[in-house]
Amino acid sequence: MKDLITVISARYLFDYTLELTFSDDLQAEIDFTNWIKKYPFFKPLENIDYFKNFSLDGWTVVWENGADIAPETLHEIARQKQQLKAA
Repeated sequence: MKDLITVISARYLFDYTLELTFSDDLQAEIDFTNWIKKYPFFKPLENIDYFKNFSLDGWTVVWENGADIAPETLHEIARQKQQLKAA
């Protein structure tokens, strides 16, 4: 069975970007702008102070309105960014 990947730390960087560290030690800067612009559920996060008020729920990053993104999705983005850097 494949180990579940979780977000173990998150730090606000700038704009709508967080630095995430995953349970397999992968670390990446993730820009949430596209989710905020594309999905109505993320609309409250346009307020930067609201965006900055995130927490970890043991699996991923979550906001007060319940908005979250699956850790597997975030990890895949982080992995792709790492591969692009290495290329």
